[in-house]
Amino acid sequence: MAVAMASIGSNFGLYSNLKAMEKQPCLRATPFICSFGLDPVQLPCIIPRRSLSSSTSTFISKASPTPAVENGSSQETDAIPTPVVIIDQDSDPDATIVEITFGDRLGALLDTMNSLKTLGLNVVKANVYLDSSGKHNKFAITKASTGRKVDEPELLEAIRLTIINNLLEYHPESSAQLALGAAFGATPPSEQVDVDIATHIHVYDDGPEQSLLVVETADRPGLLVDLVKIITDINIAVKSGEFDTEGLLAKAKFHVSYKGKAIIKPLQQVLANSLRYFLRRPFTEEASF
Repeated sequence: MAVAMASIGSNFGLYSNLKAMEKQPCLRATPFICSFGLDPVQLPCIIPRRSLSSSTSTFISKASPTPAVENGSSQETDAIPTPVVIIDQDSDPDATIVEITFGDRLGALLDTMNSLKTLGLNVVKANVYLDSSGKHNKFAITKASTGRKVDEPELLEAIRLTIINNLLEYHPESSAQLALGAAFGATPPSEQVDVDIATHIHVYDDGPEQSLLVVETADRPGLLVDLVKIITDINIAVKSGEFDTEGLLAKAKFHVSYKGKAIIKPLQQVLANSLRYFLRRPFTEEASF
């Protein structure tokens, strides 16, 4: 998964309903090139409506009853569940799997599927299942132009933000449970998370040809793209992975390699240190160096 770029900035329908935003510094604001192996895509620097400091927010387990409306139905309950969005590149060789959970509050998500189509994507398969954590809506997505899975991190991030934007629109009560609610939602999370405490990075051996990189940190717009850029900046290839948005946190698992081999211990330390430095200082300005 190398990373390359053409522009999809105009396709970001999720920002069309936001007012003009003042420019905020963000990590490596200039465009970059890294490749997951398919068509080039460019992701512009994502600017939140309200500035997101290097700290985001902590979970709120209880809130006053808030009606949730989607596809004409409404529900009301005391406990607001934790929204979860999973983008899975591992389980299907031919499609990108997206899974969305928000307790038992989600409807058919027709508007979400239509929004994904505006990004040049096809939803080729969808199913729903229930378990103790709630109702899981699962989509298999391919690029309309190629019929293949999505490999560009910029487009994967656009998918993630499109889904979250629709979640905020149809379930505004989710805003207080999402880090991105501080930027795009009606109600920001009430408390802040210490990004230094929230950030955990581990690299594990995963056979002779690859290693497994696991990252957990406070969520923010553009995070998926930033992670891939930092990894590829030190000449490590990202082969596949999974990116999960769980309320206020983001959790990523990447299969990575160096020159087709697993990453040796000294390079594992370099990778972990590079990620830790940039994730804990997401809005450091170039001029400050």
